[in-house]
Amino acid sequence: MGGMRVIFSAAEIAARVDALAAEIVRTIPAEFVIVALLKGAAVFVADLVRALDRAGARPEIEFMQLSSYGLAKESSGVVQLLGDISAGLAGRPVLLVDDIVDTGRTIAYAAAQLRQRGIGDLWTCALLDKLQRREIEVAIDFVGFSIGDVFAVGYGTDYAEKYRYLPYIGAME
Repeated sequence: MGGMRVIFSAAEIAARVDALAAEIVRTIPAEFVIVALLKGAAVFVADLVRALDRAGARPEIEFMQLSSYGLAKESSGVVQLLGDISAGLAGRPVLLVDDIVDTGRTIAYAAAQLRQRGIGDLWTCALLDKLQRREIEVAIDFVGFSIGDVFAVGYGTDYAEKYRYLPYIGAME
């Protein structure tokens, strides 16, 4: 395996998370539920909820664990629900948060699961968006950074469960 090139530093990520929180607060009612997709979105959501608090929002937090990559660098194309949310969300506004939207399959699957439960309004948020890799038409309402076709790791994103701990986002060479 090759080296790592920093795409976004910890400082750039922190500034963008604060800006995203401000955008979200201007759009979504102050009380909503964040549904974060594990494991990748965990680091991002931890910082995002604190930024949302500073911006005046009061989100609740739920988690869904989905997988389409396993230990590979390419999506299998099949999304699996590994862990479900515990709360009832009927009629409630939801912000669905993922670390990276690539093919679009995972976030589309999660959105469909949530809509089947009769949620209220649904918005989507991704730290990283790879538009050129889209296989499923899905709109992301709040995007941290758009990136090209690189394999990004760090700040929650991984390769075979490694590199999630990095404070920056890097591209594997």
